[in-house]
Amino acid sequence: MTSESLSNSEWLRTVDRLGGAEFLEDEAREFGAFARPRKIKCAVDQLRLVLAYCWGTRGLRLTAAWAEAMELASLSNVALLKRLRNSVDWLEEMVGRMISAGVRGACAAAARGRRVRLVDATAVAKAGRDDREYGGVWRVHSVFDLMTERFTDFELTDEKGGEVIDRADVIPGEIRVGDRAYLQPDRVAQVLADGADIVVRAKWNGARWLDANGNSVNLIALLKKARGKGLMDQPIFVKGSAKEPIRLRLVAIRKPKQASDLTIEKIKRRARDMGRKLMPETLVAAEWVIIITSLDQEEYPLSAISDLYRLRWRIEIAFKHLKSGVGLSRPPGEEPRSARAHILCHLLLALLTEPLIAEHLGDSPRREAA
Repeated sequence: MTSESLSNSEWLRTVDRLGGAEFLEDEAREFGAFARPRKIKCAVDQLRLVLAYCWGTRGLRLTAAWAEAMELASLSNVALLKRLRNSVDWLEEMVGRMISAGVRGACAAAARGRRVRLVDATAVAKAGRDDREYGGVWRVHSVFDLMTERFTDFELTDEKGGEVIDRADVIPGEIRVGDRAYLQPDRVAQVLADGADIVVRAKWNGARWLDANGNSVNLIALLKKARGKGLMDQPIFVKGSAKEPIRLRLVAIRKPKQASDLTIEKIKRRARDMGRKLMPETLVAAEWVIIITSLDQEEYPLSAISDLYRLRWRIEIAFKHLKSGVGLSRPPGEEPRSARAHILCHLLLALLTEPLIAEHLGDSPRREAA
């Protein structure tokens, strides 16, 4: 979908998918995005104009000229910018409503088994020289539900908003899957307390590893001992701020030699570039995929845990669609509300087009898991 498509029948179908013209008019007034018809006749026309600017490449002046030529609105680029900023809360509501609509129809099907939800974040660089120099980003924290084949949660923060596994509300019974950034004992404990299970990639030094007696566990020694077998699956305790450590399960799978060599070479190259000395333990751990989980060993054997973690590829595909397919990139403005509106419009476009992406992915491990 492009901004050009906003001038034909595709726009009418988009309005219907967003709830219909009458509903959108009422919603825009409720969230203060549209007060009364003046230079723009109605809230639906304002939405059309905002999306045309954010989804297109014309800039404010040319978008305003396009609106004039289309007899959509007659306003200046400054007035368009004001309308854009006023629409932020309305856009957030639409994104949330689209997410809820995608989940609602799959609840009954999910009751037959466990729900698998992938957590991750993607970053979009901020505009402005200072932000580029100091690494300023907008971070889109996301949850992707394999049952519905859709994003089911978005939260937008700046670079200070860290990746945490309990950022999104837990659906009791879900299996929450995350990468190394989400190994945070206290946050993991909260997810477990809320009725979910976790499958999370782990660094060898990413936690305080303990045995059942509270003694420290040398994870590298365990990995060296398991080299011959190439597999490890045993209970482990992880210490957080709480008095009692969390009982989990440690699963490790040794990589094929080619994959292991590539990982080690990458680690060595990065250490050389940064002028750092590598720890020998890091090279040992590089031979393995280390995962912690709260899932029962009998119900979910080691092979199942491996398969669950590999399903993370699906959220990577979704992010690629968001950036390459939908075109999410650095917002053109430095003002936070303008930047939020730009990103929210692209999230909305991703939600509108997700069903098409899922339909054309074909057979994959995610469908077997679901």
